[in-house]
Amino acid sequence: MLEQAKMQKIIDAYEDLQEKMGDPSVVADQVEYQRLAKEYAKQGPLVKNAREYLQLLNDLSDAKEMLSDDDMHDFAQDEISEIEAKFPNLENEIKLMLIPEDPADEKDIIVEIRAAAGGDEAAIFAGDLYRMYERYISDKGWKIEPMDMSASDMGGYKEIQFKVKGDYVYSLMKFESGVHRVQRVPKTESQGRIHTSTATVAVLPEADEVEVKIDENDLRIDVYRAGGPGGQCVNTTDSAVRITHIPTGLVVQSQDQKSQIQNRAAAMSVLRARLYEKMLADQQAEEGAARLAQIGKGDRSEKIRTYNGPQDRVTDHRIGYNGTYNGILLGNDLGNLIIELQAADRAQKLADAVE
Repeated sequence: MLEQAKMQKIIDAYEDLQEKMGDPSVVADQVEYQRLAKEYAKQGPLVKNAREYLQLLNDLSDAKEMLSDDDMHDFAQDEISEIEAKFPNLENEIKLMLIPEDPADEKDIIVEIRAAAGGDEAAIFAGDLYRMYERYISDKGWKIEPMDMSASDMGGYKEIQFKVKGDYVYSLMKFESGVHRVQRVPKTESQGRIHTSTATVAVLPEADEVEVKIDENDLRIDVYRAGGPGGQCVNTTDSAVRITHIPTGLVVQSQDQKSQIQNRAAAMSVLRARLYEKMLADQQAEEGAARLAQIGKGDRSEKIRTYNGPQDRVTDHRIGYNGTYNGILLGNDLGNLIIELQAADRAQKLADAVE
């Protein structure tokens, strides 16, 4: 059984929130009012369940008091059985609602895919991962915006960066952060030998200027001549931008937008995302939790998932999930794998909450 005091505390906090929203000073501050209104709407379903839970406890207590009355005993026993049957599902719903949300779950994201170990084949694999995500993003009805890329001579990308916009994008895509390993016969292999290559994927929640304030004095901004596909001025003007955040040493760059102003805006967007992700990671570290996203060095041994072409199998090593190579990397089955990862994550959080 859930603690009655805890349910009442949830209801009291909700009513306090409602009272705050009626405060003239809060109504006058639209930013604060919108924040409270969003929290109020989010907590509504939990409070409804908490009230129902307390009502069931009261009904159960009343029914048990009737057991001593011989005339009402059978009726009371039926009432008790009916009431007690409602508790398990309601308790599970409340427990799930009590799981702390990732503060970034609702955010849009910036994804960075980099070829790691494996030379040209790693770059080709990075391109395959990009197309895999393109299909998944399209199926979800989200919007993808390419930001920056470095194409490989043999196909694919040495590095590609893109933005994804939609509903609760980070809540699903965050599970893709890590090292992805592929085992297959590359197009560049003439002897038919199986090669192992890796690519790293980093999924960064996008942050706005309010959440991450960047002091211009902390930045070193370099402009240079872009060296790849882009606008009309590529290779003729210094339109590419590289930004170094001096306090952290983070370096971001952009060259594929049409102007220096657009490249600067794109690079700043990436820098804010990286600083925001670092802030979340530091918060979790202080609480003793694992780092939010760790892509490692890109070594073959540091992997979250293996794509095995000859065996037509994809294995996610975090949950032991097995899918087909063609279904996930070349098809539309990535969504099923992400659902399994999300379920495993919620199950772990639920176990932690119960403990």
